[in-house]
Amino acid sequence: MRIRIVNRSGGASLLAIPAIRTLVREFADKALDVSQWREICVVLVDDQESGEIHHATFGDPSPTDVITLRYLDGDTLDAELIVNVQRAVEEGKKRSRRAAWSPRHELALYLAHGIDHLSGADDATPADRARMRRRELRWIKNCVLP
Repeated sequence: MRIRIVNRSGGASLLAIPAIRTLVREFADKALDVSQWREICVVLVDDQESGEIHHATFGDPSPTDVITLRYLDGDTLDAELIVNVQRAVEEGKKRSRRAAWSPRHELALYLAHGIDHLSGADDATPADRARMRRRELRWIKNCVLP
């Protein structure tokens, strides 16, 4: 499975590209049958682009943390994770005041959440959301953030 990273966030990412690639691979290994996947492309964006993509895809113009898109080509799957770096910085700073958390953790959470959606997990209900969050936090706890 190929992992491609595109930084359109307008600045430096919170994590180096190799670190993002490592996290995506680690989370994918936990959640997906990677033999079915050809490529996951992580696109790092800001609030403006996140809002534009969110609106074009789901009709909601508000910026969001991560948008997960999957494409089926025959028997092979491809995906895009549209990850909002600006949101990770802002939310990570808010959380860091209350816990041992950072914008890097927040970005890792968005990556984990996107991969969790690729596995078929859904957060449509509060119980589903809580289940996903517990799983994602477990993944982050068991990985090393550079």
